[in-house]
Amino acid sequence: MTVSLYEVTVDSYLQMLASSKDVLERGAEYAKSHGANPDDLVKLSLHDDMAPLSFQVISVWHHSLGAIKGMREGVFTPPPKKPDLDYAGLQGLIDEALDFVNTVNREEIDALSEKPMVFRVGEREVPFTMNNFALSFSLPNLYFHATTLYDLLRMHGVPLGKMNYLGQLRVG
Repeated sequence: MTVSLYEVTVDSYLQMLASSKDVLERGAEYAKSHGANPDDLVKLSLHDDMAPLSFQVISVWHHSLGAIKGMREGVFTPPPKKPDLDYAGLQGLIDEALDFVNTVNREEIDALSEKPMVFRVGEREVPFTMNNFALSFSLPNLYFHATTLYDLLRMHGVPLGKMNYLGQLRVG
């Protein structure tokens, strides 16, 4: 069985973006139905030393839309700072990423397979191939941040289940 770079990345990004969109929508609905402002959820964190919900959403956006842009350029960097986003702004990031990733061409991504890729943090560079970047860095980060987003809202009482996290399965 052969799995393409497109299937590994784009299809996975779309699945997690759609599920993150659903999780955020349910979080907003839950907050409003309980007389709360969804913006109060933006700073939720699992622990004092962990990044808040806003960073989790920014990271889901960055490890999908940003990963594709990085793959095209051969360089990926940490996400940009976005300190002033409210809950609706975070939802907008996920919508932006969904719109962008839905336009990505299969042949273009598959042609990048095994090409060099660098993760750059300041002066430090970590060399990858595209496949290793996707499998050992981008996807694990995407899943970590999508899971943390889910966990934050679930911990706050939002009625979510495993299928909300998994989203649309690729069956068949």
